Amino acid sequence: MKKKVFYTELSYVLGLIIMAFAAAFTEKADFGMSMVVAPAYILHLKVSELLPWFTFGVAEYVFQGVLVVITAIVMRKFKLSYLFSFVTAVIYGTLLDFAMTVISSLPDESFGVRVMWYLLGTVLCSFAVSLFFHTYISPEAYELIVKELSGKFNCNINKVKTAYDCSSVVIGIIMSFSFFGFGVFEGVKLGTVICAFINGFLIGRFSKILEHFFDFKNKFKIEKYFK
Repeated sequence: MKKKVFYTELSYVLGLIIMAFAAAFTEKADFGMSMVVAPAYILHLKVSELLPWFTFGVAEYVFQGVLVVITAIVMRKFKLSYLFSFVTAVIYGTLLDFAMTVISSLPDESFGVRVMWYLLGTVLCSFAVSLFFHTYISPEAYELIVKELSGKFNCNINKVKTAYDCSSVVIGIIMSFSFFGFGVFEGVKLGTVICAFINGFLIGRFSKILEHFFDFKNKFKIEKYFK
């Protein structure tokens, strides 16, 4: 079967849009955010008590800015792609606030509907990450640090992703206890734990499906600026 061309630039754009709506649907379900965004969401909940303008989207690019700095420290160098990663985080944060507004009127009263939003958000999140892994344009800091660490230590990227996800759960729990009191789980709930263990697998599955049907190629000759 001849594969169809899928441009990596389109993979980047779709990944951003899908990821924003994935996070919005997960927040709507209220079973716990996905592990990677849980720390930023908890930060939003706490800071917005004093600063109403500190939205979920703003919290995302503030937290991701910290991750970019951590990545540079671990890698012992700073690349232009790290700066572009922060730009991606700002774009994503803006899209996230838009997605939150769009779906705010959707029903969320019944348990069954909330389960549907959770499943949709989880699947969309994994698919979005798999798209980010097929583009040269700097992804969000969450994906950037995974790609950089897997390359530096020559480890399977899906395994590194799972390890990072589980670490994010622990960080989220610590933040929740610190901000809201011991035993209070804000942003980190059962859905977060489930997502942490299946996200890496789903990303791998989606990547194989995409690579089976599509041949990822660059449309524009600008890849050098993101290295």
